[in-house]
Amino acid sequence: MGLLLILGPPAVGKMTVGRAVAERSPYRLFHNHHTIEMLLDVFDYGTPPFQTLNGEFRRRLIEEAAADGTDLVFTFVMGMDEQAEADYLERLAAPYGDRVAVVELVADLDTRLARNRTEHRLAEKKSKRDVEWSDGNVRQLEADYRMTSEPGTDAPGERLLARWPRLLVDNTDLSADEVAQQILDWLGEL
Repeated sequence: MGLLLILGPPAVGKMTVGRAVAERSPYRLFHNHHTIEMLLDVFDYGTPPFQTLNGEFRRRLIEEAAADGTDLVFTFVMGMDEQAEADYLERLAAPYGDRVAVVELVADLDTRLARNRTEHRLAEKKSKRDVEWSDGNVRQLEADYRMTSEPGTDAPGERLLARWPRLLVDNTDLSADEVAQQILDWLGEL
């Protein structure tokens, strides 16, 4: 296929589902915290050097993966109403041309708060280990941003995602393995 974007709000299961997809297919997983965690060892989150390097590392990795013919899963939280985020995701996906597909994961806030504290998440993302702060961050992002598309909404996120095949999965009551199989079955039909 090319590039599989797995989008959704924090703690919805993007990384875990992406890993399950990668374990069952030729796809390689590049989750958004691969660059975040590395950079936090040197720079504070959101500082100019952090932002510059985070964007540059992601862009270069995706460019090289596309040039190499690597099927890649990339996970991302996108504010659907944010033009800058839609522009950023469009630039990241550009090296794959029309070989892009999108999966949006959705789950209710209580489910995401429970997932925010899982051993797997905390092992992979040291920035989430202060779970009180992290829970507050999940709640704050939920209050401040719309991170899932809505049919009929004309916003930057919806306009961008309309360019690519898209699958919406409510994974509230599904395991990562079940969602991964659903995604791979869907990709096989494209």
